[in-house]
Amino acid sequence: MSSTVLHRFIVTRGTDEGKQFRLDAVDGGKLMIGRDPSAKVRLSDTEISRRHAELTFGPEGYRLRDLGSVNGTLVNGRAIQDVLLVSGDRVQLGQTQMVYVGAGQGKVTPGLLAERISHLARKTEGIITGTVVSRMAADEGDRLLRGGGEGEGEWLRRSLSNLGVMYETASAINHILDLDELLSRILELVFRSMDADRGCVMLADPDAPDPHSSSAFTAKAVRWRGGLHGAPPPGVEGLTVSRTLIDQVLTRKEGVLVSDAASDQRFQTAPSIVQSRVREILCVPMKGRNDVLGLLYVDTTRDTGPADWLKATPPEPAFQEDHLKLAMAIGHLAALAVEENRNHHALLQAERLAAVGTAMASLSHHIKNILQGLKSGTEIISLGLDAGNLDMARQGWKIMDRNQQRIYDLVLDMLSYSKEREPVTEPLDLAAVLRDVFSLEQGRAKEKGVQLDLQGAEVSQPMEADTEGLHRLLMNLVGNAIDATAHLEDAEGNPQEGKVSVSLHVERPPGEQVDWVRVEVVDNGPGVPEEMRREIFKPFVSTKGSKGTGLGLPVSRKIAQEHGGDLVLLANEPTGCRFVLRLPVRPMGAGAKDAPGATLIHPGLPPGAPV
Repeated sequence: MSSTVLHRFIVTRGTDEGKQFRLDAVDGGKLMIGRDPSAKVRLSDTEISRRHAELTFGPEGYRLRDLGSVNGTLVNGRAIQDVLLVSGDRVQLGQTQMVYVGAGQGKVTPGLLAERISHLARKTEGIITGTVVSRMAADEGDRLLRGGGEGEGEWLRRSLSNLGVMYETASAINHILDLDELLSRILELVFRSMDADRGCVMLADPDAPDPHSSSAFTAKAVRWRGGLHGAPPPGVEGLTVSRTLIDQVLTRKEGVLVSDAASDQRFQTAPSIVQSRVREILCVPMKGRNDVLGLLYVDTTRDTGPADWLKATPPEPAFQEDHLKLAMAIGHLAALAVEENRNHHALLQAERLAAVGTAMASLSHHIKNILQGLKSGTEIISLGLDAGNLDMARQGWKIMDRNQQRIYDLVLDMLSYSKEREPVTEPLDLAAVLRDVFSLEQGRAKEKGVQLDLQGAEVSQPMEADTEGLHRLLMNLVGNAIDATAHLEDAEGNPQEGKVSVSLHVERPPGEQVDWVRVEVVDNGPGVPEEMRREIFKPFVSTKGSKGTGLGLPVSRKIAQEHGGDLVLLANEPTGCRFVLRLPVRPMGAGAKDAPGATLIHPGLPPGAPV
């Protein structure tokens, strides 16, 4: 049984940071991890053995086995010899840390378990009989959590207050993507549930030499009483957290609640506590799935002088044991959010690196072919000049000129695709643009033995658009169709005439006040393979081989979408392609979007077009 779940390793730390390795073994299959060139997961970390570890796939998923490596293999911080991996496990080899993403294939799945659940048979239809003690509307739960149980009993009010903080913490984690903003929001919720004077969230630097030492932790969010962020109020000193306290929390991996820090023997030598006249402290570790990623710290200070410390009746404590439990829960949620944020960024980095690698490979391929053409043209020119043969030199110059044009087109496509731009619209006659494209491409069509036909462009069709962009888009579509239909052959290998039809249509969809124009370019070429239809508008995907840059269609679609329209590829039976360009007569930002009733349901498909 083959794996039906995408299993992979994402490197989150080390020399290969950002890389990801897809694991595609079948039952009983083995994959090597190490520096050996034959390894499926090949890493460049010099502290990793050539044949460091081995993955074996089975019904339960992937098992990881150390192959007697010099520095060992750690999973979730523990040295292992043989272990079954679970999605989210952190694997460390040398200085390289990877996150395993995937799922085992056990025999019992959630779907099978769900099938075992059956409803109790009803003896009577209608409302359930019995004594109904109380009823509550479905939206009451959200009101109680947000309102903190106002008007309810003391126990429920306190419980709901804590639950409300947890509810809003979970909501912030799900909706706030920026890590700094998220930590500030969590600190704000902590202050709302505790009577604290100062507080901060500290995170460990994952790239520090020792990420578990107190020196690796720095403040990422700070707050003072009164809602002040970042900087203390005027006349108030900055916040300094005791290293003694941090070391204790990190060493024991437990939260600390101190009711009278000044009299606590552990902190007598801590100047940050003595000088700041700290009274109560609450500090908890932010523990994720495996490691402590940070610390959540809040305290209260004495606003009165030293003489008031000796009063017989101490002030009521601001922090209770319930606050410690709540802070521990919030810290755990915050740590999970930090982990997800870092994994998300590592995944984005991996995708960026993969995209850059694909782009570089494609560009290198195209540039190599262009350079080869320039070299060939140069050699022919040299031969012609040495032999005094001007015809040969002219032939070489044509080759060089053609390849210089290819360089120009490639650079122009790259700039057009990578740069966000607003089209410079002006009144134009789309029919006239089509006729100009037709006249420019007609000679090339005859040269390649292709019949080029233009329909619907006999009369003027005014609209507003970017003339240069639209002209380039249409040239690209028609040129591609001519290339696709050149030198066609039937099933027996006999020559077949290529045909390209370009047509212009005007439409007014029911209920819309925006007129649309539709240009269709249809050919009888071999068409686009089914497996490439979803990829054809992605950069560097080309059916022309070395003759295309793979940017023409992505750039064309980008131009269409910048005008508020779209470019799609439809099947043309029995063979060939049908490209449909649909554009609003007016640019979407110049009245069409603001016009009453002007709605664009699906700009990519003409009415009634088959998908």
